[in-house]
Amino acid sequence: MSDQERMDVAPRPPDRGAFGRALGALVPAVPFLWLTFFFLIPFVIVFKIALSEPATAQPPYRPVFDLSLGLEALSEAFSQLSFYNFSLLLEDSLYFSSFISSLRIAAVSTALLLAIGFPIAYAMAKAPERWRPTLLMLVILPFWTSFLIRVYAWIGILKPEGLLSALLINLGLIGEPLQIMNTDRAVFIGIVYSYLPFMVLPLYATLEKFDYTLLEAAEDLGCPPLRAFWRITVPLAMPGILAGCLLCFIPVVGEFVIPDLLGGSETLMIGRTLWSEFFSNRDWPLASAVAVVLLVLLVGPIVAYRDIEARRWEKAK
Repeated sequence: MSDQERMDVAPRPPDRGAFGRALGALVPAVPFLWLTFFFLIPFVIVFKIALSEPATAQPPYRPVFDLSLGLEALSEAFSQLSFYNFSLLLEDSLYFSSFISSLRIAAVSTALLLAIGFPIAYAMAKAPERWRPTLLMLVILPFWTSFLIRVYAWIGILKPEGLLSALLINLGLIGEPLQIMNTDRAVFIGIVYSYLPFMVLPLYATLEKFDYTLLEAAEDLGCPPLRAFWRITVPLAMPGILAGCLLCFIPVVGEFVIPDLLGGSETLMIGRTLWSEFFSNRDWPLASAVAVVLLVLLVGPIVAYRDIEARRWEKAK
């Protein structure tokens, strides 16, 4: 039988039909549809509110687009939009101070999380394989309890008459209660405790796949353990380090619950400022402008991480 005859006899793949082709084209579009409906459209709405002005009405801003009034009314509404709220952010030092303080607290918290989370993830990755699921469960275990309840628990621990001060006084280590509550130290403690799993998990996922024979080879060649750690372990763990830092830094910048419950009046973060503008001052346009600027600031690290990962994959090829 010739090759042509064999090709004619061989079964052809079934035609998926129009529905199958449409489904195949729809699957790659799902992420873009998700981002459009749950990110792009809400962002456009918030940006439009940021260009409005506050009003004693419902909703508390003007203008409000009403398509039923025709194109002329819509055009007039567009003409009333302005960038006044964004210029106000530059004029009032409160918002600039809030941004700087949030970035400072987020950066310090991320550094603390990395310093604590890396040894934990490293120990988990080097533990016997039968113990790793248990250790992983212990890291995830705090997620089984409400985030708000866990933060409230720290109030009972850190307040002057709380458990920590009572324990240290009974042990004779201090003579008077600790003044930790309503300070930045309490905020750092709450943030590190709450966000530690977000640092440990990506680090563990990277370190678990690490080939530890590389360290043994380096030591056999006379490299000191500490130098081998910095020259081999840390560079190979960099994807997990970057992922963990981003997973912690970005939400910490906009954190509201922890600084509101554990921080004092001098603990200034952009999340508390946003809450005050929305619910206390009822100034939705100004709060929306703050939210837009915050989003723009946080997009930078995400884009940088994406570029770093793209270059890493290119080198891996």
